[in-house]
Amino acid sequence: MVFGRKSKKVVPFRTAGELDAMAAAGAVVGRALVAVREAAKPGVSTLELDAVAEQVIREAGAVPSFKGYHGFPGSICSSVNDRVVHGIPTAEEILADGDLVSIDCGAILDGWHGDSAWTFGIGAVSAADELLSEATRLSMEAGIAAMLPEHRLTDISHAIELGTRAAEVAHGREYGIVDGYGGHGIGREMHLDPFLPNEGEPGRGPRLVIGSVLAIEPMLTLGTTETTVLGDDWTVVTADGTRAAHWEHTVAVTEDGPRILTLRPE
Repeated sequence: MVFGRKSKKVVPFRTAGELDAMAAAGAVVGRALVAVREAAKPGVSTLELDAVAEQVIREAGAVPSFKGYHGFPGSICSSVNDRVVHGIPTAEEILADGDLVSIDCGAILDGWHGDSAWTFGIGAVSAADELLSEATRLSMEAGIAAMLPEHRLTDISHAIELGTRAAEVAHGREYGIVDGYGGHGIGREMHLDPFLPNEGEPGRGPRLVIGSVLAIEPMLTLGTTETTVLGDDWTVVTADGTRAAHWEHTVAVTEDGPRILTLRPE
């Protein structure tokens, strides 16, 4: 019986073999992200980056999970500067020195999904942008560290929030935790319950068990917590025009500690 998989009392879990299959899908995503970052230079369009990602994914025998998802046209989400998430790659959007770019990418391999994102600068970016990306990465890592058996869902939310607050102290500035967006369950579908907030009180929600899998993805800004959606019905931007960063890994709970399923090649 697999009653535990359907129970809302626990975060959905996978067998060891299924986690290996998810890690194979995640490795494709990791390679695609690295290829995109290597191609991202001043003068390159976000549509060209999309083509790079799709080529890596399809050459691995996988399928871009974003492309066609509820009508989304790209294989990546390319969110530049004040765009938080879900930016649509276009030929008209040309990267320039000093841009801050968040790339979110997903792939399906043998029916299993991998989902990961990171933020990086183009050329010489400001110190504030560098620290923003670092703070977001550290917040993600704090959430990953909380992926332990018997923890509750919001223990991870709280850990992400504490990671952000620790970064604020270290950097001597405040960051906005984007309201209304967060992580999610993932497996044979890209988005599964439960929704994972990026802040909140600990000790609430379903339990984590061995094999539970979540996509952990904090989004921080240099200002507001509020966002708006552009007329394309996809692109989420900061309400005050400040820059944003987005980091994400797909992570499993194991007996040996958290396992990142979307590892990137060195």
